Amino acid sequence: MTSIGIVANPASGKDIRRLVSHATVIDNNEKINIVERIVLGAQSLGVYKVYIMPDSYNIGYRVLDKLKLCEELKCEIEVIEMMRTDSMEDTVNAAEYMEKKGVGCIVTLGGDGTNRAVAKSVKNTPLITISTGTNNVYPVMLEGTVVGMAAAAVATGKYDSSLFIARDKVIEIYKDDELKDIALIDAVISKDVFVGSKAIWDMDTIEKIFVTRSHPASIGFSAVVGCKKIIYAHDDFGAYVDMNNCESFITAPIAAGIVEKIYVDEPVILEFSDEYEYMTKNRGTIALDGEREIEFSADQRFVFKIRRNGPLHVNAVKALETAQKNGFFIK
Repeated sequence: MTSIGIVANPASGKDIRRLVSHATVIDNNEKINIVERIVLGAQSLGVYKVYIMPDSYNIGYRVLDKLKLCEELKCEIEVIEMMRTDSMEDTVNAAEYMEKKGVGCIVTLGGDGTNRAVAKSVKNTPLITISTGTNNVYPVMLEGTVVGMAAAAVATGKYDSSLFIARDKVIEIYKDDELKDIALIDAVISKDVFVGSKAIWDMDTIEKIFVTRSHPASIGFSAVVGCKKIIYAHDDFGAYVDMNNCESFITAPIAAGIVEKIYVDEPVILEFSDEYEYMTKNRGTIALDGEREIEFSADQRFVFKIRRNGPLHVNAVKALETAQKNGFFIK
């Protein structure tokens, strides 16, 4: 009996970067449509139950009602009953619930931040990530029907997962030797003193950027490093750069439609065995995957580490290729 989970973040694709860049707005009606297609694709290939995170827009219930009305629903949909806070904690708790229920795959709709929240509680359940946020590096643009089919193939557990699943890197941030938080793609030390609207876009306030991967074809902070050095997801290291204290500059895409000249030093490689210690001199914040999360004051000690103990990430295309070679679509 095969089951999957779906985490659809109603807040993704709507933050302040819509005002300061040319980022696309992805509304919740489109997310409902994507979730419908995931369910239909998954149930057609043997998924009998789908768990969906509850949210303020009732995405799960709307999908359930519509598919019932159209008489297209063949599997069971369970919108998880849990105390909602309409915050990141909902994503953390829903994903944890899904893993405890033993789902074979979790599909996420959101951005780097959404997947960071999932990664905080999910360790052994494979993720298929659909991009519906801003400046995304971790999730990718995928069609919902195809994602549902891939999730069904992954959830069977029949195939050699090493062909299409890899464990990702994370940045671990420690404060006084205690793990404070993680980031999947980038962690940024900023002079901004308040979390505020969370999203960070003013490059003049940035002091350092840490990355697990970097490429000029991405958008955001990892692209700043990527325009100096390419680091792939499979590379067993990350890097950091110092900002705004050097004379050399690069041109990099920092947000949708915004390509700027940025003063940046040469990247310094961080091996898995390395630790970077940072002593704060003034107040500021640390942004994780593009969102300010940690406030700090002067004379505090933080340690940054790159480790490969992140979530299991599915390559949906390779998963379907593996399934095809093993006769998954022949009934």
